[in-house]
Amino acid sequence: MTGRAWDRFRRGVLTQILAAAPEQLSRRSWSSDQVERAQRASLHRLLLHAAEDSPFHRRRLSGIDLADIEPTDLSMLPVMTKTDMMDALDDVFTDRRLHRRDVESALTATAFEPVPILDDYIALASGGCSGRRGLFVFDQAAISSYLTALARPPIEGPPPSNMTPGPLRIALVAAPSALHATGFFAALTSIDGWPARYELVPATLPIADIVDRLNALQPPVLAGYASMLARLALEARAGRLRIAPTQVAPSSETLLPEMRSLISDVFGAPVFDMFACTEGLVGKAAPDDDVFVFNTDMCIVEFVDADYRPVPPGVPSVKALVTNLYNLTQPLIRYELTDVFIRQPDAADHGHVRARVQGRSDDVLRYDTVHVHPIVIRSVMVASPDVIDYQVNQTRSGIEVFAVTSAGFDVDDLTSRLRRALHGAGLDHADVVVHRVEHVDRHPVSGKLRRFSPTSTA
Repeated sequence: MTGRAWDRFRRGVLTQILAAAPEQLSRRSWSSDQVERAQRASLHRLLLHAAEDSPFHRRRLSGIDLADIEPTDLSMLPVMTKTDMMDALDDVFTDRRLHRRDVESALTATAFEPVPILDDYIALASGGCSGRRGLFVFDQAAISSYLTALARPPIEGPPPSNMTPGPLRIALVAAPSALHATGFFAALTSIDGWPARYELVPATLPIADIVDRLNALQPPVLAGYASMLARLALEARAGRLRIAPTQVAPSSETLLPEMRSLISDVFGAPVFDMFACTEGLVGKAAPDDDVFVFNTDMCIVEFVDADYRPVPPGVPSVKALVTNLYNLTQPLIRYELTDVFIRQPDAADHGHVRARVQGRSDDVLRYDTVHVHPIVIRSVMVASPDVIDYQVNQTRSGIEVFAVTSAGFDVDDLTSRLRRALHGAGLDHADVVVHRVEHVDRHPVSGKLRRFSPTSTA
């Protein structure tokens, strides 16, 4: 029964994606006025629906004249955090038949194929590798919109090209389960006749097994977690990975400049970076560029400081507030993301928001009055070409580093350079310990790598 329910749900989603494709592609060139008009109409629909059918939002929006809310100023609306949402998840849903216990049950039963809830919904999970897990429920229309944003070509620069006849084959080195967005996409497109076929290669496998699978697949497109693609570039440089992709598509993790250079140099293919979160915000970058153009026809995004005040273009935000305009089942209104964005100047040929992404603000290491941004440590690591991969754990008085290095690497020199960098950032007498390891640990389910792990006890 579950398989038939998923097949019906999948076919309904694919039908909606194909039907909406021409209009969705036209949105890429919308002016700022067109984007704002679409935002205004969708925002008013969302707010009215949420206030009427979600007890959680009815309480929070009470007393606010929703008709006066404009997409350019949402400051009258309360901020919504992951904790707010998860503590009252049943009340957030607008379909009163939905309950968290049923969502959790469906996710527990999910492997390669998603398990529909009430035959009308699917659920995705995110955040478990870096903090409290978030659960997100979509109906067919909402998941179709989300997947369209994931699939549509970058707005700026030339689009990715398909150099092979027939369906485009994409090797996706990412989460092995369909309870994550990457695994869901692979399950959705595993159907005859679909123009793109995702071959899922679990990022949780040993690196040697991943290399063997990719050598057998010989994919024209290599996609997946940014840190995994950088690791695979090293495998290719060593001669163990023997593939020649025509394009590489990192996602789900911050693509550091040194990682981009490595991937581009080794594979000799354009790198199309993507920012995507399960909350609905999606950004695409032109090949070999680090400026993302976001789906602001579908989401309103506000870049704010620690007190939720807007920050101007060119100034790093502390957080971003996302209002998802298309998921009416689980309304996310000014939902807090802890990623650091730097808004870039608007483009002349379209009206979508442009920004760089520097990583997560909760990766900052905080020691009493001294705050150390990860770039302090990254700057040392990027100057260490024999460091293949690494993770950093905050300690009470410094850091503990686990580094995968080439043979003969001078650990003492790296330790000294890290200590000097931390001293320069204001952390006097920093305690730095570097361990040489064979591999760094990834989340056992998602396969994601959390490079920096702050601790609240420091």
